[in-house]
Amino acid sequence: MKIVVTGASGNVGTSVLRALAADERVREIVGVARRRPRWGPPRTTWVAADVARDDLRPLFDGADAVIHLAWLIQPSRDGAELERVNVEGSRRVFAAAADAGAAIVHASSVGAYSPGPKDRAVDESWPTEGVASSFYARHKAAAERALDEVEARNPGWRAVRLRPGLIFKREAGPEVRRLFAGPLLPTALLRPRFVPVLPVHDELVLQAVHGDDVGQAYRLAALSQDARGAYNVAADPVLDPDALARFFRARRVRVPARLLRVLADATWRAHLQPTPPGWLDMGLGVPLMDTTRAREELGWAPRRSATEALAELLEGMRSDAGLDTPPLEPHAGGPLRVREFLTGVGRKL
Repeated sequence: MKIVVTGASGNVGTSVLRALAADERVREIVGVARRRPRWGPPRTTWVAADVARDDLRPLFDGADAVIHLAWLIQPSRDGAELERVNVEGSRRVFAAAADAGAAIVHASSVGAYSPGPKDRAVDESWPTEGVASSFYARHKAAAERALDEVEARNPGWRAVRLRPGLIFKREAGPEVRRLFAGPLLPTALLRPRFVPVLPVHDELVLQAVHGDDVGQAYRLAALSQDARGAYNVAADPVLDPDALARFFRARRVRVPARLLRVLADATWRAHLQPTPPGWLDMGLGVPLMDTTRAREELGWAPRRSATEALAELLEGMRSDAGLDTPPLEPHAGGPLRVREFLTGVGRKL
């Protein structure tokens, strides 16, 4: 089989490539990224392309499946650029894959879901209108609508959408720190003994999964001819405030959501950190996901718990872990993170 992976050089993409390369049924892998990395697993060819600008049809010729991961988190201060890549780029990938006769496996997210319950898990039938104040959620929902449209025009075309929770692994530590926390975070202090108090709201209930386990989910979805539709992907345990307090060995302090949002908004506007407050709104709003369908129909099972994945991520942040790809390069922010400051904290590096 020939599999094409867009956005292949990032956190999820590198795990997907490893999973595909370990499967003998996959004879050829094409990794698509804006900048060619030096790293690459066996049987992988890199192609430099922008999914929102370049002609994708030739890249997908002869492919059995296209795994679409290309997505922007930053620049959070340039909404037009984010939408160009996330929504219009996704629409172009879907159309080109359908034209090439290749199945599509789209990286959707828990963020596509409309606000829902935190005390019970919902299946894939829950509405996917996103959380209005989050660009990420709006774009994930819009990309799903774009996929719906291409599916409607191509009866019989195999389309899969995975909706994972937060995705963590050691090699992604520096990238996650740059994307979400910015240059002022003292990563050496990201140890349980240095977090005595955990200020959190009751509704900040999250699900996570290790990047390599997500890579396996994408492999299974791409290679199984029976896989169609949506699949929730997350590991246990649920990361609710009590679980996080136990993880950090910290005293939990309840904080009103309004106060957390004011602080997130003020620090983002002051360019102290790169994450707009819509991310908090999304975390407070999205429902818990039931992963039964992925486990039973894809045969997927995570090898690591959500807390093990979180521990790996924090260790990766502390140790400047990474990989020799542009997104995962541990020192992409420059010496003393100077480039992050010079780009305004929330603009693209």
